[in-house]
Amino acid sequence: MSVNQHDEHAHDAHGPEGGHAPSTFKGYMTGFILSVILTVIPFWLVMNDVLSTSSATALTILGIGAVQMVVHMIYFLHMSPRSEGGWTLLALIFTVIIVVIAMAGSLWVMYHLNTNMMPGHLHEMPSM
Repeated sequence: MSVNQHDEHAHDAHGPEGGHAPSTFKGYMTGFILSVILTVIPFWLVMNDVLSTSSATALTILGIGAVQMVVHMIYFLHMSPRSEGGWTLLALIFTVIIVVIAMAGSLWVMYHLNTNMMPGHLHEMPSM
């Protein structure tokens, strides 16, 4: 493979036709600025007690976190549905399913441990 053929192949795989976000300084700066904004908003929500309930604050932070994950995948990991024939999207879907199962299971276990292991009343300690 000649150098020209290699350059053409690299351009096809990683250029705009390949579905990747631009690997340019502008692309990385856009991702960085969006990441900073999406990090500052939850801090502002919590520090200024903007929302009335803690559950609304938690759901808002989780939503912003999901958006930030998408920004990272697009601008830094260069993932899109068209890249690598869809295998990247398939790997992403599998990863999301595994993470959701692990997080739901962890929350379920922690909730039930808290419910079942924390005594409703203090037990009398036997005197020695």
